Amino acid sequence: MEIFNTSYLINSLVYSLLGVIVFWVSFIVIDKFTPYNLWKEIVEEKNMSLAIVVASMCLGIALIVASAIHG
Repeated sequence: MEIFNTSYLINSLVYSLLGVIVFWVSFIVIDKFTPYNLWKEIVEEKNMSLAIVVASMCLGIALIVASAIHG
């Protein structure tokens, strides 16, 4: 019985990197579809309502990516 299997580690790293890339691309696509710059509105204008909406969107995308990779 092997205590540490490197193939599990490599698979986890590859899928984690793939999930982060898919998440980042989906955030950029959603940012392009909105009529204003999300980052500027949240950081410079301190729009808390938009920050909450974007945070919930990020959680939703992350759950979809995680279930797609795990499933």
